[in-house]
Amino acid sequence: MTYKISQPTVDEMKKLILKFIILLIIIIVGLVFILPAIISEEENIINQFNLKSMKITSSAFANNNPLPLQYGCQGQNINPPLLISGMPPGAVSLALIVDDPAAPGGDFVHWVMFNIPPTTSEIKENSTVSGAITGTNDFNQQSWNGPCPPFGTHHYQFKIYALDKILDLVSTARKSDLLQAMNGHILDQALLIGTYQR
Repeated sequence: MTYKISQPTVDEMKKLILKFIILLIIIIVGLVFILPAIISEEENIINQFNLKSMKITSSAFANNNPLPLQYGCQGQNINPPLLISGMPPGAVSLALIVDDPAAPGGDFVHWVMFNIPPTTSEIKENSTVSGAITGTNDFNQQSWNGPCPPFGTHHYQFKIYALDKILDLVSTARKSDLLQAMNGHILDQALLIGTYQR
């Protein structure tokens, strides 16, 4: 027994081509409207940490590069040196947050410091800043606790904020308390990212 495979007619081919063209137009239109929105959102995330001229860098690692082992749980577990520049006029204090946004349990905070004098241009290795207050991190400690990811490469965000006021917070304050207190008082901010893998 033989079977004949029917060939599409000219009209059917035209309908298939028309459907394909319509689908292609829908995809193109979707990209035209959706892609710029995605790019814009990414730019907003980047730009919020590059509002003006403030910068945070480190002599120990470059942005988006690995943190040396001595700054994590496999080493001495000490804080890396940080350099702060481009202080905006009118800054009364600085605040620092170091966190891992992709930790297994969600955002995990490694260091919180606030009421840092605005004249501060450097946070030395294995030290805090005289006159500043160290808040409570997610290790429930008032100190730096370095990277110690269970698996994979994690990105650690060093975020510095210039504020127009001294914050009425004490050392039991956590990241959430700091963010709430800073709301409406941020003059500028900058971001440095270091990676770490065990």
